[in-house]
Amino acid sequence: MSEGSLYPYVLQPKLAPAIWGGSDLVKEFGKDGDPTAKIGESWECWDENPVTNGPLAGQTVAQLRASLGPKLLASIDPSRIFPILTKIIDACDSLSVQVHPDDAYAQRVEHQPNGKTECWYVLQAKPGAELVMGWTRDTTREEYEQRVADGSLGDILRRVPIEAGDAFYIPAGTLHAIGAGIVIFETQQASDLTYRIFDWNRVGPDGKPRELHVQKAGDVLNYKAGTSGALSELAYAYEGFARTALIADSHFIVERVTATETPASMGTHDRPLIVMTLEDELELACDDGSAHLHRYQTALIPAAAQAVRISGNTTASPFLLVTPPASAETMKQRLHDAGVAQPVIEQFLAQFAAS
Repeated sequence: MSEGSLYPYVLQPKLAPAIWGGSDLVKEFGKDGDPTAKIGESWECWDENPVTNGPLAGQTVAQLRASLGPKLLASIDPSRIFPILTKIIDACDSLSVQVHPDDAYAQRVEHQPNGKTECWYVLQAKPGAELVMGWTRDTTREEYEQRVADGSLGDILRRVPIEAGDAFYIPAGTLHAIGAGIVIFETQQASDLTYRIFDWNRVGPDGKPRELHVQKAGDVLNYKAGTSGALSELAYAYEGFARTALIADSHFIVERVTATETPASMGTHDRPLIVMTLEDELELACDDGSAHLHRYQTALIPAAAQAVRISGNTTASPFLLVTPPASAETMKQRLHDAGVAQPVIEQFLAQFAAS
């Protein structure tokens, strides 16, 4: 790979149609697509996204893995798919009730390298919007299967009201569904393993009901009553940025960070960084090159760049930062270095201890 290859890679997203999708991704979030189509997802950072800027324009993240190896990924295995996928999801209508398997089940039954743990950051939510997260009480596989058969599953689905700015953690095995009128930023393990349990009696484009996966879902569901809701966030300052830790588990760290008009330098700390703007634009610069991000655009920073200088177009320009894959110890050390009290750190990380 030639010199000058370590710069912010602006990624071209993939738009995915869905029967529950809407037009907001095109009309409000600036994605390049048909404003009359039902578009459910914008895949912001994934293995097949092409780079749109600089000398590596046209190459996909997968091709960068092959050519850059540790320069892109540090110690992450470059022979495997990029380990996480980030999306913007426009739920104009409710998504199906579903569950994802963990790594062990995915490897044993599906012969895939990993399952799917994911998390959500709510970008927009209409009044009264809600999620399904787990059960209203402890249940059993036998009751679950009976209620699927007789159509009464909805009676024990736990519904959680939400609002913009909330963050939620969905470990593998958690029954869940995104309700209507919600736009979220999702970070997930790179896997398409979804076991659909109930689809609100809808039909697909072929006029037939979409496939359900009742038995496999039954294998992986957590049958304990749901207790989790919006996460407790942790605000701190580090490397010249005001930051709010949202998620920190063994799969990813997700933060909301605020840039100012004065550039500040953020270290990569031997991990690739994923940056997605929100309402404001950002300027990103590494030693090998720079990039301008418009609203709701995503860039990937290679690990070997060592640092990226970031500035916003306002005095307070928030953006989302994802680090894949990470460790709770990474966040623990960062918060310790930032002067956060140890009990506060432990309380925050305890939200992800069961992952």
